[in-house]
Amino acid sequence: MYYALAIIIAYFIGCINNAYILTKIYKKMDIRNYGSGNAGATNVLRVLGYKAALPVFILDFLKGVLAVLIGLFLAGPVGSMLAGIFVVCGHNWPIFLGFRGGKGIATSLGVIITVNPILGLVAFAIGVLVIAVSKYVSLGSITGTISFVLLNLFFWISLETFVFSLILASMAIFQHRSNILRLISGTESKLGQKTGIK
Repeated sequence: MYYALAIIIAYFIGCINNAYILTKIYKKMDIRNYGSGNAGATNVLRVLGYKAALPVFILDFLKGVLAVLIGLFLAGPVGSMLAGIFVVCGHNWPIFLGFRGGKGIATSLGVIITVNPILGLVAFAIGVLVIAVSKYVSLGSITGTISFVLLNLFFWISLETFVFSLILASMAIFQHRSNILRLISGTESKLGQKTGIK
């Protein structure tokens, strides 16, 4: 009962798509019609710049934190991890936007840092380092989530936490499948490159 409640609440928190809402309010545009077509902080960054992307990133991060804390309150550690998974599901596939959302990285970051602050921050640092060196946000995002899986494998806590990390990484990789193809072909946009209408 409490697990189900945590999952439902988390999913609908995830459905609050800040990239869509903020760009609709302040720019009178649907961000999904521009750049990569993704309703997330990275696409807002590419289309509108840092000032527009930063509040989107912060709010997406915070909804991951909020969902995990609610899950923890309702159903303990396992509830927090279930909530963490489903808030990302809500962000990626929001029912109110025809299941066309973002890629879940900022929300995943809020989730993993709240569930495991030390391993989450290490994974975040690895992701940021990869972005700084390569200038590819997608590569850093994928690397960071995979790092979280490897850290959970190395610093084994429980099967539940490992499966939790594996599911989050799998969703991130799935959402970045087109980026992976562009990275392989050498056509992926680098940090700082502006894009326009799809």
